[in-house]
This record gives sequence, structure tokens and C-alpha cells, in this order.
Amino acid sequence: MCGICGEVRFDGGSPSVSAVSIMADVLAPRGPDASGIVVRGNVGLGHRRLRILDLSDKSQQPMVDPDLGLSLVFNGCIYNFRELREELEARGYRFFSDGDTEVILKAWHAWGEECVSRFHGMFAFVIHERDSGRVVMARDRFGIKPLYVAEIAGALRFASSLPALVKAGGVDTSIDRAALHNYMTFHAVVPPPRTILNGVRKLPPATIRVYQRDGTFKDRRYWDPPYRRQTGDTAIRREEWQEKLLEALRLAVKRRMIADVPVGVLLSGGVDSSLIVGLLAEAGQRDLMSFSVGFEEANGEKGDEFVYSDLIARHFGTDHHKIFVPSADLMGALPGTIAAMSEPMVSYDNVGFYLLSKEVSKHIKVVQSGQGADEVFGGYHWYPPLVNSNDVVSDYGKAFRDRSHDVLRTQLSGDWISDHDASGALLIEHLLREGADTPVDQALRLDSNVMLVDDPVKRVDNMTMAWGLEARVPFLDHELVELAARIPPEEKLRDGGKGILKDVARKVVPSEVIDRKKGYFPVPQLKYIAGPYLDMIRDTLHSQKARERGFFRDDYLDRLLDKPSDHITPLRGSELWQVGLLEMWLQAQGG
Repeated sequence: MCGICGEVRFDGGSPSVSAVSIMADVLAPRGPDASGIVVRGNVGLGHRRLRILDLSDKSQQPMVDPDLGLSLVFNGCIYNFRELREELEARGYRFFSDGDTEVILKAWHAWGEECVSRFHGMFAFVIHERDSGRVVMARDRFGIKPLYVAEIAGALRFASSLPALVKAGGVDTSIDRAALHNYMTFHAVVPPPRTILNGVRKLPPATIRVYQRDGTFKDRRYWDPPYRRQTGDTAIRREEWQEKLLEALRLAVKRRMIADVPVGVLLSGGVDSSLIVGLLAEAGQRDLMSFSVGFEEANGEKGDEFVYSDLIARHFGTDHHKIFVPSADLMGALPGTIAAMSEPMVSYDNVGFYLLSKEVSKHIKVVQSGQGADEVFGGYHWYPPLVNSNDVVSDYGKAFRDRSHDVLRTQLSGDWISDHDASGALLIEHLLREGADTPVDQALRLDSNVMLVDDPVKRVDNMTMAWGLEARVPFLDHELVELAARIPPEEKLRDGGKGILKDVARKVVPSEVIDRKKGYFPVPQLKYIAGPYLDMIRDTLHSQKARERGFFRDDYLDRLLDKPSDHITPLRGSELWQVGLLEMWLQAQGG
């Protein structure tokens, strides 16, 4: 787990070592253990390392293989690298290191673009071919590992975070109006390739991009699973689906145990993280460390789920750590949390994961986490109403959108919104494309492949990596998701959502954490904004920079600031926090 960056010149010039160094410095929290920069011709590569596999300097990056003429920077983990290495050795390749980084180099040389289809893992990597001059970028199937790209005069820069690109200079930091529309519609999700800034784009998940020496490039999506029943699936009984799913979950968790350092778990006490703990225990993991976080209650809303995380910790005998965050500490953590965001993210989970990761990183370098289960197994409330939908775009939008296009036109200033419903067009594009059998399948595909990437997945990566902590997400094992996509929607929607996952969980963990009301990662102070939090947001929105940008109509801001708790989005988010966070994030980038 690391941070990568670089510059590729297409104008005959040499890459700026200074710019690469600046980006690498910004990425230092992602890789506090080592650093390196390599310049070869028109390409400069930078890397910050977190030692997880092959702790020696043999796996230092940027990695250069002079015999193959390849240079590489890589962020992530290839869980099946040992099996791939054996296959490559059988083809005659010889290795000088013991980790997964060199396996990527050899795999690219042996299989070209097809290598990514062989990788089980999370990854973002960039390869430079000395002889052809080509530059190759790739990102894992769910975008668990980030990769941002910016075109500057005569060159291209890339980095694991957007702020690293901005810090190096030369980037167009004007606001993308369509991205702003997405941000205000999808609770801060801005789907790829856009970001909130016009000058920065992100490589989409499951994509491999090849740049030619002249700067032209082509993208290829290498994974796009069908959300359809295969031949014979309708004859599979419920018990058979459960057996298949349990076996796939066991394999997904086992794969993510691979490390040369201990692996722990972020334990919320919900079904998903509890099941991971149970499967790790079942697999023989001993002295497992687990971690939970809680906050003060506000407006009568409880701020922790310790009763359930304690239950699981006792049942499986984990070395459990509880972190309670008083409101005063929460306020102090907000600047660091916002600075850790590659893009503005409004979920209250951010500060929770930030503070949790800070504590966890004192004890351990790798954790497994439960993100993705709701999107993969139908855990959200907007799926059941879609069962009999005759207009999936409209029905999904009513449940999922923070506000309609017409409402947004009364909130954004005229300069920032047009007649075009950019977010509605995005829903049409993704929901109605071929490859999904039912409206529920269409929504699960959209959430798993688009919304998930730029909300929970990005949130966990950003907040854990702010403290040099690697988070692995077994529910996003691609073979597990391919299986889940085949399972009939009614099996997922049973039992209040995630029915089949709960069936499997009952075979592994105590029923008390399953048969209860669905919880979430609560931070009540950021939902019911008052006191110093309200003062902070008011000052931000009344600042000179905010007034100059003029995103929002004055009457809308006045309503939010007058009664913040009256303005909660359909997905239980604060509208005031949403608009205030955007401005705070932009100002943190120097904008």
C-alpha cells in the first residue's frame, strides 16, 4: 500500500523532478516507510512505500527491470501474486524480489493488457516501456486504489491523490459545473472521469489506458460483470446459493490475509464486519486485533454501537480496542479529515474512519473492513421499491437523489447551473445500458460499479491511508461480486435487505448482531449542526472566497443557517454540512 505519482512529457522535454518530488511529499502519509524517484527519458516516476509484502529493499519502488526495459510504480496488493509468480517462473522469468510489485512487471511483459484480468487484488499502477515509449495505467475493478490525472502544458501528471497534483502547480483548478451538479445530487459522489476540478480527471475503475509516445491514448474496460441469471441459475435452491456464497466469502477473506505483517479488522458491530471477524477466526487467525469507534450522542441519536462490537469481540476472543471521541476532539479532527480527502466527501463516516485509523495505525498496518456489502447484497432501502418499477430511472432518483434538478435550480446560483440535468443523464446512461435483468439488478450494478467507488471505497482509502494504514475489503472480491450478481434479487431483498448474506452470517456469528435494526457509522454532531460546528460553517460560507465563488443563492444559505436541522437529505445527511464541506475542502486546497 503506497502512494504513486509522476510526470510524462510529450513535447520532447524532460520531466520536472521538482514537481514529482512535491507530489511525493504530499503522498508521504500513504507511504511513510520509504521513498524514491526515477527519471528515464521523458518519464519521471515517484513513489512512497508502506511495507506490507517483502519488507526488504528488493521491492523498493519505482521498480526498474533493465532486462525487460520496464519501470513501474504501483499502489495496492495483488493477493494471488505467489500463484502468478509460479506460472511466470515456469515460463522462464527470473525474480530478484519476493513481493507482488515485480510480479506485475513480469506479468505485463508476458501477457500484456490481459495481465489485469489475472490479478486478484486492489491496484493502481503505471508502467513505462523503455523501448516503445508507451506508458500504461491501470486501476482495479472497483477503484479501491485511486489514480488521478492532470494534463498540463506539453505533459501529463498522475498521482494517488488530487491534492498532490494541485500542490505541484500548473493545474486548472476551475470548477466543473457538471461535477458540482453530481456533488449536490448524489451526496458528494462525482463519478469518473470527472472530479470537482476541471483540470483533474480520474482513471475509471476496471480500466487500462495505454499512452503512445505522442500523448494519444486508448482506454479499455476489462471487467463488466453481467447482472443476469445464467443458464441453470433459476434451478438453484436457496440452500445451494448459501453454500456457494459462504465458500466465496471464505476465499475472499482468506485471500486478504496475505501479508508479512499482522492483519486486523475494523469492527463496527454490524453484520458485515462481524462476519469478517467470524470468518477470520474460522480460518485460524489467532490474536486478532479489532477496533471500534464511537461518538457523543446528539439530538437523542446514539453515537456508538459498542454493545454489538463488544459482543463480537468477546465471542471470538479478539484483542479489542474501543475509541470514544468526545465532541471537543471531533472538532479538532475536522481540519485533518478534510485535508485527507482527495475529493470533498460529506459522509459523516470520514471523521470516524480518520480518528479510528489514527488509533489503529499505532498498533497495526493492515485491516480488513466491511465496505461494499450493502451495494452488493441489496442492503439499502431504495432497492425494494424498485421490484415492480416501470421507470427505474425516475424511481431510483426519487429515493437516491439528494434533490431533483428543479430543486437544485432554486439553490445554486444562476452561473452554476444550466437547463441540462447532468445527474439525470448519468442515471439514464448507467441504469438503462444492457446487461441487467431487472430494475433491482440495474440499481445494484450502478451502486456497485459507480456510486460505491466514489463514496465508501474512496472514504476508507483516504482516511486509512492518511495514517499509513492499509484497508482490504473482502466484500469487493471480484469473484464474490460476480457470484452475487447472479443471485436472484429476491434472495438479497429478503429479511429487510441482505437476506442471503444474513443467512450465511447466522452460520458464523451470533444472531444478536444480525436480527436487529440496521445501524450505520453515526456522528450526530455533523448531522444536527449547532454550536461551534454551526459557527465554523457560517464563517466558511460567509468568507471572501466563498462569496467570490458564489455557488449558492443567498436565500438558500440563509434558510440552512437559520434552521440546520430542518434540512436533512433523503439519505439522512445535513444539507448545511454538504454545502459547507465543499467550500472548506476547496479552501484547504488553496482555492
